[in-house]
Amino acid sequence: MNVLIVESRRELAALWRRHLERMGARVWLACDQQTATDLLHEVPFRIIVLDLVLPEGSPLAIADFASYRQPGCQVIVVTNTSFFSDGSIFNHCANACAFLPSATPPADLAAMVEHYGQATQG
Repeated sequence: MNVLIVESRRELAALWRRHLERMGARVWLACDQQTATDLLHEVPFRIIVLDLVLPEGSPLAIADFASYRQPGCQVIVVTNTSFFSDGSIFNHCANACAFLPSATPPADLAAMVEHYGQATQG
């Protein structure tokens, strides 16, 4: 399963990557909108782990582009803020399948990726 992590904090992205690779995922990292959209042009992803707070670019634009370019790709939204804590992210991001705090244990995040990644196989 191909997974794209869009996270500007490199240490956190590397931690998530290690957990996902242990479960057998192939993982790409992007720290900004441009890198993420470039990868979406080249690699078919099943899941995107997308931080809602990026210093460069718009996370919602990435999710929107993914829904256009790769309609079967699901987005797990993560954040360390209270934005969208009311669940309204699902109204703004049609391909969002989960909303998690950035502090979610990496093993739990990996389990969510595995679950939603298998659910989108077809």
